[in-house]
Amino acid sequence: NGGGYYGANSAYPFQNPNPASDIFQIFLMLLIPTALCFVYGRMLGKRREARPILWGAYSLFAIDLLLAFIPNYGLGRGMEVRFGGFFSTFWTVVTTAVTTGSENSSLFGNHPLVILSAFMGMLIQSSPGGKGVGVMYMVMYVVITVFIVGLMSGRTPEYLGMKINARDVKLVMITFLVHPVIILVPTVLAYATGAASAIGVSTGSTGFTQIFYEFTSAAANNGSDFLGATGNTPFFNISTALVMLSGRFIPIGLLLALAGSMMNRRRTSEIGLRTDSATFTIVLVGSILLLVVLTFFPFLALGPILEFFQKRVNGF
Repeated sequence: NGGGYYGANSAYPFQNPNPASDIFQIFLMLLIPTALCFVYGRMLGKRREARPILWGAYSLFAIDLLLAFIPNYGLGRGMEVRFGGFFSTFWTVVTTAVTTGSENSSLFGNHPLVILSAFMGMLIQSSPGGKGVGVMYMVMYVVITVFIVGLMSGRTPEYLGMKINARDVKLVMITFLVHPVIILVPTVLAYATGAASAIGVSTGSTGFTQIFYEFTSAAANNGSDFLGATGNTPFFNISTALVMLSGRFIPIGLLLALAGSMMNRRRTSEIGLRTDSATFTIVLVGSILLLVVLTFFPFLALGPILEFFQKRVNGF
């Protein structure tokens, strides 16, 4: 879940005393989302269909890690000496990839590329994602990818032997659009209503990253925080609560509707697109990155990406 008994969460020595306990907690965070990929294959009775979901999830996770470890630096502000820069960065990437929200260091001490990696984990939501919802979102991406490949090849899109119709595509596209809407609209409102300036957030890239992170974390049901105690205002408390409810239950409802429409659909005996191959996995990962980057790039460019280049100019 990510909520710790101590206020400092997993940075507190009693909860997370050394690197060994740190690695064990990281393993536990990854365990259930990974296991559910295999559960999905067993429930279908086609274990091979779990391969693109598992491989795709960990390919995205590997990209997140690569992005986070590009900068070569030591301890940052707010990092624990007993963990060092490596384990602090690794934890930040994992906790946002599986949306637990736990922390073993302050986000302020991390390099902008680490924050960008954290954003990618929460925006994709399936690398490998939260418990249950990671697989759910990956199935959504699979249906979108099958539809795109079908358009490109001129074939009727099929998944698990069932034809994908217009209603299915509408459901998955609305599900995909829920996430950017409930993140970007409140972020803009925070500035338009003066709620951001009221708590003393700067107008630069760092301040924008804090506000953007606040709503991204809430929408992904992640829970880690970049505003700190300054975000304890009626506007942010109410808005993030509404974003959390919308970000969790609206996609679940829409994808349950998708499952219901496909449940009694006849399966064709024709050999369609193979969705259990390595080729499809590559196309799936590419489609996910393309969709997410195109949707959120302007906001990421104003936040962690701009901050990265500003630090490069200043010699950091």
